[in-house]
Amino acid sequence: MIVINYGTALTKNTTDTLIASDISAYLKPGMNVAIKPNLVLSEPASNGATTHPEVVEGIIIFLKEFGIKNIEIIESSWVGDSTKRAFKACGYEQLSKKYNIPLFDLKSDKCTTLTYDDLSMSLCNKALHTDFLINVPVLKAHCQTRLTCNMKNLKGCIPDSEKRRFHTIGLHKPIAALNALMKTGYCVVDGICGDLSFEEGGNPVESNRIIAGRNPLVVDSYCAELIGYRPNEIGYLTYGKEMGLGEFYTDKIEIIELNPENKPIHSISRTGKAAKHRRFTIDRKFINEDSACSACYSALIYALHRLRGQPSEKIHIGQGFKSVSGDGIGIGNCACGFSRNVPGCPPKATDILERLQILQTLK
Repeated sequence: MIVINYGTALTKNTTDTLIASDISAYLKPGMNVAIKPNLVLSEPASNGATTHPEVVEGIIIFLKEFGIKNIEIIESSWVGDSTKRAFKACGYEQLSKKYNIPLFDLKSDKCTTLTYDDLSMSLCNKALHTDFLINVPVLKAHCQTRLTCNMKNLKGCIPDSEKRRFHTIGLHKPIAALNALMKTGYCVVDGICGDLSFEEGGNPVESNRIIAGRNPLVVDSYCAELIGYRPNEIGYLTYGKEMGLGEFYTDKIEIIELNPENKPIHSISRTGKAAKHRRFTIDRKFINEDSACSACYSALIYALHRLRGQPSEKIHIGQGFKSVSGDGIGIGNCACGFSRNVPGCPPKATDILERLQILQTLK
């Protein structure tokens, strides 16, 4: 079952979505429940990157009315940002005070190492050992994985060192393995105004929908199609299916729609480009990326967005270039072997922009 609710009454719509769903079959009043939004960076939800606090408020109201007393909001922002700052900037401090719900920064959590097949990883204990984890991602695009939704949102439940390592070993398989090791109790997707071109937001597309369901793989495969991708085009969804985490969405799965008269009308088409941000498109041929962290890659995207015209030559970025040297542009400490390097972990977008502008004038 997947429930979709349309409209702008975000808190009420979220509560109504859960009432119409089958979440009650899995909850018990004495449970400890952890709510995991996506607060990847310190930006308001209106920018298209972070979970609306009104959606989480609707979940809290539902849980309290159900009889759940032990509720926490847990999160770890991406490498390079502060979770505490994100809690404040995204409206969660106010939400915490209103309902007396504690906020927990997973960056300060202890971890447990578990193994799936031959892949070991450290998992934050708060997320791993809660009785019931409610995953509340934003439905949006990602410059490396194309889609980020429920399954990728669990990446916020691992320490920063693991976030970096995931990029070195390829994001897709470890994301799927993470979901095999850390079970989601229920999914509540913020489909209000996610950015359909870049995970850091800036080009939000108003869709005004809440999407809820039990299985992260089923819900994510459904959401992938909403933004123009087949599930088998998303690597971690394919791995998840192979690992037995579920099946891809089919029309045999029941869809319940609430307030369908409020459905948004959009025509979404893929560009075939490496990244598109704030209506600026970058051709794939200008970027040579190998295991780049999101923070580093997004800094490059910001710089290219500001750059007038295209880069003067190919850009190399990612941990795959740690042992590579030669002539060319290298972004970040991992690509320091190139003759023209912008250092940093991650580098500042302003530093990248300045270097690219200089190189343009020398061309």
